[in-house]
Amino acid sequence: MPMLKTRLITATPLVAAVLGLVWLAPSAVLAGLFWLLALVSAWEWARLGGASRPWQQGLFVMLLGGLLGVAWVGQVASLTGWQLPGLLWWLAIFLLLIAQSRRKTPLILPRWVLLSAGLITLGLAWLGLVAVASKAQGAFWLTALFVLVWGADIGAYFIGRRFGRHALAARLSPGKTWEGVAGGLGLGLLLMLGWAAWGANVFAIDLSLSWLMPVSVMVIVSAVMGDLAESLLKRQANSKDSGWILPGHGGVLDRVDALLAAAPVMAAALVGLA
Repeated sequence: MPMLKTRLITATPLVAAVLGLVWLAPSAVLAGLFWLLALVSAWEWARLGGASRPWQQGLFVMLLGGLLGVAWVGQVASLTGWQLPGLLWWLAIFLLLIAQSRRKTPLILPRWVLLSAGLITLGLAWLGLVAVASKAQGAFWLTALFVLVWGADIGAYFIGRRFGRHALAARLSPGKTWEGVAGGLGLGLLLMLGWAAWGANVFAIDLSLSWLMPVSVMVIVSAVMGDLAESLLKRQANSKDSGWILPGHGGVLDRVDALLAAAPVMAAALVGLA
């Protein structure tokens, strides 16, 4: 309970600040904030990925920052060519997670593989967040993304603690259970239905259940994949947390891991949606 209290004390003002910015800040400002978030995450990723020296971590951060800057100038997030490679990238990670979870001894990935994967993964997450924010009613869609990810996280935490018996991927993340995933899926879908109903009332956003439910399930499942992918990275580094910036939560990467996969999946789902 003390840890839960610490988490709530840290998370409450952060959630309020994030939602306030989502609804009040222009999409260009949000892109800049997501850029800063990506750079902090890159610093943590570099350390976990084997860049032990500060200058190596700084170089990694600058490289990602430069690549995202080029992507911003080229308006890559608004294009429709990056989503499919992004989905294929996460399919490859999914296969890697399955392979790793079945191995008795974990496969140790080379440093260059981990760092290259960080550039791609963080880059895709930034593109996804910017693409969602740039949609018509972008604030609604960004909040929908957060509702799904945060709702699933909360549901998985409480249901998993109370009813969790069957490990999801014991060799990657011993604390995660299938019961927790089911609880997260249920709460995430329930909250999303409420959010969609509010959007239909206020913004006249008409979403059919035949589109909303499969997309919501895919986003929640991808959020679990993002979480497990970061767990794999931490296993490679033999580290419990990605950092120490957020009391009770660890590092920034520990809080945005689910968004690493969920954001590009959400962006891909919104392609062609008015």
